Amino acid sequence: MSKIIITCAITGSIHTPSMSPHLPITAQQITDNAIGAADAGATILHLHARDPENGRPSADPAHFMAFLPQIKQRCDAVLNISTGGSATMTLDDRLAAPKQAEPEMCSLNMGTMNFALFPAVDKITEWKFDWEKPFLEDSEDLVFKNTPRDMAYILQELGEKRGARFEFECYDLSHLYMLKHFVDRGLVRGPLFIQFVFGVLGGMGTDPENLTHMKMIADKLFGDSYTFSVLAAGRHQMPLVTMAAILGGHVRVGLEDSLMISRGVLAKNNAEQVAKIRRIVEDLGRTVATADEAREMLHLKGADRTAI
Repeated sequence: MSKIIITCAITGSIHTPSMSPHLPITAQQITDNAIGAADAGATILHLHARDPENGRPSADPAHFMAFLPQIKQRCDAVLNISTGGSATMTLDDRLAAPKQAEPEMCSLNMGTMNFALFPAVDKITEWKFDWEKPFLEDSEDLVFKNTPRDMAYILQELGEKRGARFEFECYDLSHLYMLKHFVDRGLVRGPLFIQFVFGVLGGMGTDPENLTHMKMIADKLFGDSYTFSVLAAGRHQMPLVTMAAILGGHVRVGLEDSLMISRGVLAKNNAEQVAKIRRIVEDLGRTVATADEAREMLHLKGADRTAI
């Protein structure tokens, strides 16, 4: 099989500080977790920012710039900056940091959807910050807006103008067809790196059949011009990404997607999850791609052409 890319999503915008004392919040914590993940074998680092004072998801470029240069100086992993940010942010807010940083990669959500986090409220008995509970509760009536116009704008601003390639995040079957639309329009060119996302309430469930069906449709739509990766939320993380590795795909882990390292045990850092999935994929006979190998596989512009 071809070499496998391990992506690690360091902190995200879904989990809140009350869910785990190990969730990276400050610039130093995000940096240390990112370097640890890269040292453990992560090829790509998927990055969000947080307000260091209270851990709230942040789109402030200053919060990103507090850790991006440090990470770039201390490892050669591919830095992938979110354009999704949080569903509560405007599009301009979400793009402010990646426009400034001009990274090699950005994520791109391929459809407007419900993004419901409110069931987590019942699992938390003590709150560290007063924003957390309303943030989760309000997701019961929240739409994560990613319209075709939004997507075209992101592709033009970050792709055509700044040379970024994309992690196309597909939470549903329809998102594959939206991606095909942009391929047909000429706004997207292969090789495509498609992230199948499972387990978010509002998107696909974590049924193994959904993974095989997504791969079948992606094969039909994109042929040999794409490669896929899988992330799964919560307790389904390791089983489903292992299935992806068996099917010849790539994998994503990290505290954005799951706070656990095993049943009932919180991961102390992102490196634990990277080390675990690395052991699994290597036992399956896969070889982990280096950052430079991933750059060649995904046709990235190279770290020397970023602004950070």
